[in-house]
Amino acid sequence: MSIPNTQSDAPLDEAAAGQESPVSRARARRRSKQRRRLANVGGLMAALVLTGALYSVFAPAQAAEDSSSMSTAEAAGRDLYTRSCITCHGDNLEGVEGRGPSLIGVGEASVYFQVHTGRMPLVRQEAQAPDKPAVFSDKEVDQLMAYVQANGGGPTLPSGDLRDGDLAEGGELFRLNCASCHNFVGEGGALSSGKMAPSLADADDLTIYAAMLSGPENMPVFGDNQLTAEDKRSIINYVQTVHGQADPGGAGVGRMGPVAEGLVIWVVGVGALMFGIFWMGSKA
Repeated sequence: MSIPNTQSDAPLDEAAAGQESPVSRARARRRSKQRRRLANVGGLMAALVLTGALYSVFAPAQAAEDSSSMSTAEAAGRDLYTRSCITCHGDNLEGVEGRGPSLIGVGEASVYFQVHTGRMPLVRQEAQAPDKPAVFSDKEVDQLMAYVQANGGGPTLPSGDLRDGDLAEGGELFRLNCASCHNFVGEGGALSSGKMAPSLADADDLTIYAAMLSGPENMPVFGDNQLTAEDKRSIINYVQTVHGQADPGGAGVGRMGPVAEGLVIWVVGVGALMFGIFWMGSKA
């Protein structure tokens, strides 16, 4: 009979155990790394979900609060601005470089003049925005005015009678401040670089007042420090009175003054005399 050698087998088992333990430890380390990666990914996903949930809860409430603080006219004006003006003047009314200027501080006076006369929305970039039939109704113009005024302030439009100023003083102020561009009776005239001072024949009282407050195109701004509210009313009274008067002497010839009349005399009068002289000479 052979007796098993237990003393020789034990070291072999311990050696085998010693050879497997490093592999087990490596596997354990890999499993630990995987668990940490999964935990990091899970934490990140949880943070993103939580952030989205918080934003969805609080952001609409803030927007609703901002909307509720606006009047009905301002909210309607904001919708009109978003549809028709935001491309050139920007989402925050600060303007877009190369497209449109900032509207912060222009006030409702500028909005009334530009939109009521059809100059805005602008069809294309030109030397000067031409006046054309208005795109928006009077109610929509009021809504745009309310929105721009509430988000930047600026000159406001007056109320009441705008022709209650002194007629003689209005004529003097107009000739001093406006006639160099608009002609002494408001017929308009050409300016440099393809621009022009428009005729005031069809302009209503509020449009003239808004133009003096806002200074569109090449026109300077006539604030209350330059022309008081009474001065502006006097100018409007003069312009509208002149355009309402008839021409007792016959054709107005554009009311351009003695230059136009002299030109007519030379071209028509002297031309007729020369024709008569040549006709009589040919008969002789």
